[in-house]
Amino acid sequence: MSMRLTRKLLPHPLLSALLVLVWCLLINDLSLGTVVFGALLGIVIPMATRAFWPDRPKIGRPARLVSYLLMVIWDIMVANVQVAMIVLFKRNEDMAPNWVVIPLEIRTPEAIAMLAGTITLTPGTVSADLSADGHALLVHALDAPDPEAVRDDIKTRYERRLKEIFE
Repeated sequence: MSMRLTRKLLPHPLLSALLVLVWCLLINDLSLGTVVFGALLGIVIPMATRAFWPDRPKIGRPARLVSYLLMVIWDIMVANVQVAMIVLFKRNEDMAPNWVVIPLEIRTPEAIAMLAGTITLTPGTVSADLSADGHALLVHALDAPDPEAVRDDIKTRYERRLKEIFE
């Protein structure tokens, strides 16, 4: 099979694999029929949407993206417990909600969107605004007695990794 034909059948191979996996998880079955139908979806959907992806982002290190996603899932689970503890055991006057400005080094729209999404998915924080020039992200933290520590944590834990993946 030529590279050109392969590219035409699988314009987005990672998306195709993800669609097969998601289909099997949705059906909650790992039979041959489920995998084959998932593979059909994994071929047809990317082919049908190929025209909408002319400038799709290049992911230089897919393995780092997988490790980033696993880290984010772990952080979401940990943050759920932390927020539950705050809600159950902290009094309102002991909480320190704060707005935190995150100066951005990343510039690609995909990396900024992933960072904003990661922050919003993690309980206790939400991305509220992106500066007009795209150089700063405004984040609200439920309990942040030290806003600089929150800023530094987001920059080292998430932004640095996204910069390695997308730029």
